[in-house]
Amino acid sequence: MHKPPLPPPPSAAVDDPVGDPLAALDDGGVLAVVTGVEGPHYRSPGAIMGFPAAGGAVGQLSSGCIEADLAFHARESAASGRVIRLRYGIGSPFRDLVLPCGGGLDVALVPLPDPAPLRAALAARDARQPVILGLDLDRGTVALDGPGFALRVLPPTRFLTWGAGVEAVTFAALARATGFPVELSTHDDATAAAAQARGVPLRAPGPVSADPWTAITLFYHDHDREPPVLAQALLTPAFYVGAQGSLRSHRARTAALRDMGVPAAAIARLRGPIGLIPSARDPRVLAVSVLAEILAEATA
Repeated sequence: MHKPPLPPPPSAAVDDPVGDPLAALDDGGVLAVVTGVEGPHYRSPGAIMGFPAAGGAVGQLSSGCIEADLAFHARESAASGRVIRLRYGIGSPFRDLVLPCGGGLDVALVPLPDPAPLRAALAARDARQPVILGLDLDRGTVALDGPGFALRVLPPTRFLTWGAGVEAVTFAALARATGFPVELSTHDDATAAAAQARGVPLRAPGPVSADPWTAITLFYHDHDREPPVLAQALLTPAFYVGAQGSLRSHRARTAALRDMGVPAAAIARLRGPIGLIPSARDPRVLAVSVLAEILAEATA
């Protein structure tokens, strides 16, 4: 495969495989988006990578198999102002670029000379509102709710946690370490201090509010503290509401909620016992178990 030489990217370019591609394109650049997958692959349609106007790359569409080639073509796309559509793996003309997974991958490189639609999408995401960026791959236009390939821009999964003790702190810290927004509400000073030491933001007391991209978890040993929080949480559109404890504890809390007049349909949403690993007693195992259960629900 012979390619004409292009000027090198800026020397100050920074590559970040785990960063936020959309935020990196706030000042323009080239958006790489997976538009199709054939057979096995690590990413799904809609997965993105950014090549900021200042240089560098943010995100990954493979494990390093095609990123250098994408960067080359992204510079071509930026220079020409045209969408470039590429095929890797099965059916690709690039025989020297092999996808170990054995599948095929379609990628579109979309230049963003006007970042206004992207900025509007980022503002909506920050306000936890879902939007769709329409990528017209024929005309090379990008617009909110526009025609073409629909790139869904959703708020990130958020975790609101209540509780006291090591389980609450360990779970909140784990969710935060994986990059999700997290807030912890606790009445216990020692729990609050431990959470702050691990970088977990504390949530001030107040009404429970959540959106459809929020998971609410309770980690109390004093189960009498649960019903007032759960009564509010179960009436929100949070996609997950669950509380730590045994099956016996779960039955007791559902009875308390019925006595409070919480509708049966709302009580039926309550998860318990929580976690994929039955009877997990180690706080770290419990945290991983619950986090995995929530993310499985979020991506279902």
